[in-house]
Amino acid sequence: MQRSFRIGQIVPSSNTTMETEVPAMLQAHSRLRPADQFTFHSARMRMKKVEKDELAAMDAESDRCALELSDAAVDVLGYACLVAIMAMGHGYHRVSQQRLTDKTASNGRTAPVITSAGALVDALRVMKAKRIALVAPYMVPLTKLVMDYIVHEGFEVVDWRALEIPDNLDVGRHDPAKLPGIVAGMNYRDADVIVLSACVQMPSLPAVAQVEAETGKPVLTASIATTYAILRQLGLDPVVPGAGALLSGAYSGPIATATAQ
Repeated sequence: MQRSFRIGQIVPSSNTTMETEVPAMLQAHSRLRPADQFTFHSARMRMKKVEKDELAAMDAESDRCALELSDAAVDVLGYACLVAIMAMGHGYHRVSQQRLTDKTASNGRTAPVITSAGALVDALRVMKAKRIALVAPYMVPLTKLVMDYIVHEGFEVVDWRALEIPDNLDVGRHDPAKLPGIVAGMNYRDADVIVLSACVQMPSLPAVAQVEAETGKPVLTASIATTYAILRQLGLDPVVPGAGALLSGAYSGPIATATAQ
């Protein structure tokens, strides 16, 4: 019996990747599981520069977006900006997820909310990672903020690269074919997982299989983690071909959400 799920996404206005990579993965899932079908619906928050003040102003618009998407009776909502959540302080993904879920409930159309920040943290726990290597497109201060957030959640960052791309449109134009070379120059030997893109705007999906093959390490991205969380929230098999270890079918248990540190 075919089932159709409405996927809502709260997206920065300059984001051009979340509405391509997540649908691509869910459509690939549908080819394996034809009974699972999806439609995609977005609301946008204004943001051009990946800077802390602009990120905070953008986050304030997420309440409106959650209400708008609840008008469409979406089945799940994904908040598609990792750094905006992490820039708001330790553990903020839990606050955001609860507040936005409550907003949908106030509209009589309750939808669970997933943030890409929370999905990444939860995915690392599902994969039983302790040490990670990380690539991010942000300037160094924001990259350090992201790493501090992840460390506060209980992980160690063994090496990292900040690509220092300030304009969000340029982040979306970054060629994923460059990522294997970037990782090759990193000290990832002691990492349990390589986070190839700690950003849902930086394209990375085409490079995941190559980096896994070249490094022998499981590779995770913010978009992959978000897709995994969406599938688990909907009670569907978290399987997508070509989308890395997390979506290989090896991790079919529930997301191991932790309490605040």
